[in-house]
This record gives sequence, structure tokens and C-alpha cells, in this order.
Amino acid sequence: MTMILVSVALLVFNALFVAAEFAFVSSRRHRLEEIAAGGNRLVRIAARSAAGGSRQLSLMLAGAQLGITLCTLGLGYVTEPAIEHYLEPVFAALGVSEALRMPIALTIALALVTFLHMVVGEMAPKSWALTHPEQAALLLTLPFRAFTWSMRPLLSALNGLSNLGLRLFGVQPRNELATTRTPGQLALLVGESGRMGLLDREEHDLLTRALRFEAEGIERLMVPIGRVVTVPPQAGTAEIRRVAARSGHLRLLVSDGGEVAGVLHDRDALLEPDRTAGELARPVPRLPSLKQVPEAVAALQEARAHLALVVGADGTVIGMVSLTDLLGQLLDTRTRAA
Repeated sequence: MTMILVSVALLVFNALFVAAEFAFVSSRRHRLEEIAAGGNRLVRIAARSAAGGSRQLSLMLAGAQLGITLCTLGLGYVTEPAIEHYLEPVFAALGVSEALRMPIALTIALALVTFLHMVVGEMAPKSWALTHPEQAALLLTLPFRAFTWSMRPLLSALNGLSNLGLRLFGVQPRNELATTRTPGQLALLVGESGRMGLLDREEHDLLTRALRFEAEGIERLMVPIGRVVTVPPQAGTAEIRRVAARSGHLRLLVSDGGEVAGVLHDRDALLEPDRTAGELARPVPRLPSLKQVPEAVAALQEARAHLALVVGADGTVIGMVSLTDLLGQLLDTRTRAA
């Protein structure tokens, strides 16, 4: 009976590893990040863990494959002999010759274990994870990532050897799943969807404009650094509010005329009136002037920032661009905000 219970446990663990593997591949990181922004505390923790795992996809898949391999070996080592042990007395009672009992019992045990492994341990969890990827990722991420953390040295070594083998054949390994399309592919899809009537004219034009800006850099959208409204690092609450009111901008760069220390929001000075602008300043992302608009939008969203400094080829700050301006270009609006 102990061997049967161990076999059931191995099947269950195998199913969980398979489900985790397909959940991390199929789930969308933006959906997990949306879930992480709401819900109860446990759900937020699980969503953040799942989103973090999707950024280490290569390691997660290596962990799943290791778990599946260990469970499969365990099933072969424990389950097949156990089933064979239970079947031999049955064949003896049926009068089967002693020479045939073991081969027949072994064949049936192998067939039964293979069937259970494929259906219960592989196909069923795979279908569930593909049908409900985010739900599967949330349910499995904490125990699965605990397993990968405990096996991290071994997984890193195996992953490194695998990546080395790929590079020898000219293949560049990736740590995240590629889900993007080239501008040409997207333009073809948009054009074909418009031709077939799947997009109305307004949607078609909007997507076409967005794709047109794909190839353009952000330099033409930036405000030159000489025209950017700034406050000195030593400025107090009164001066910050005065500059914000005069310029009409709520977000202000903190600069001493040379190096930019960061950015602050007008409300920061109200919430912490005893601190100077330099103390309130938060880091500002820096983007190359040739960076394309969609990439710049993604970078600002990833950094959870509204403003970015634009730097030239030599690394010098030449301007500032806002997320609103970038999105406005993609949506063909004329809205501008600081």
C-alpha cells in the first residue's frame, strides 16, 4: 500500500510540474501584473511571484523539466515493480506458468504506468494550464518557485550547459518568451483585417498610425533640455509650488543647471513640506534619442515613470519626453502634459 501511495504522489507532482510549465509559457505577464495591482494580499503576492517567474522563463522551464524527470524516474523505479508485485499472485492463481508470470506482469505494469503518466500526469494538467493559464500560474507559482529556488544551483548549471550548447550551433538563448511581431507583420495583419471588414475604418486608421510611428525615434517628441522647467535641489516647498503654478506643470525636474538629480511632483512638496527638492527627487529613466516610440512607452511603463530624459549618442542629456506625449503620438492626439 505504501508503494501505491508513493506512486499516486509521484503522479500528482508530475501533473503539477507539467501544469506549471505550460502555465508560465501561456500566461500573459500584463494580466498577471494587473492582478498584482488588485485583489487580496495573497493573490497579489502570487501574481507578483508569477510575473517574476515569467521574466525568468528559462529557469522556470528548467525547473519544471527537472521535476518531471525526477517524477518519471520515480514512477519507473517504484510504481512498475509495485504493480508487477501485485499481479504475479493473480497470474499464479489463474494457472499461468511461472516462466510467463513476470513478463506478462511487467508488460501490463509498463502499459498501465505509461497510460496513467500520459493521461493523468501529462495531458490533463497540460490542457487545464492552457485553458486557464493565469489561474494555473497563480495557484502553482509559490510552491513551484520554492522548488526552483531550492534547486537553483543545479538548474543554473544545467541551464548554462544547455545555453552553451545552443551557442555552439549559432542559436542565441532567450530568457523570456517572444510574443511580439515585426512592424511589417503587424501592418500586413491590420491591412488584411481592414480588407475583410474585421476592423472599422477608425480602428484601421488608428492602428496604421501607430505602426507608422514604430520606425520613428523619440527625439522629435522631446522638449529640449534648455526649455524644461526645473527647480534647484535646495528649493523649498514655497519655491516648488511657485514654479509649478507659474509653469502649469505638476512634475518638475530637479537640476542645479548641470546634472539632473531627478523629478518630483507638486504634491510631494505638500505631503512633506520640510524636505527640499533634492530630497524629494526620484530617479528619472534615460532613453536614447533614437529609441522608437513603442519601445519608449514600454520602457516608461516598466519603470512606472511618467517622464524620461532623452540622451544623445555621447550620453549627454538633450531633452525630456513624457509618457502622455508618446501615447498621444500613437493615438494621434494633440494632448500634451508635463
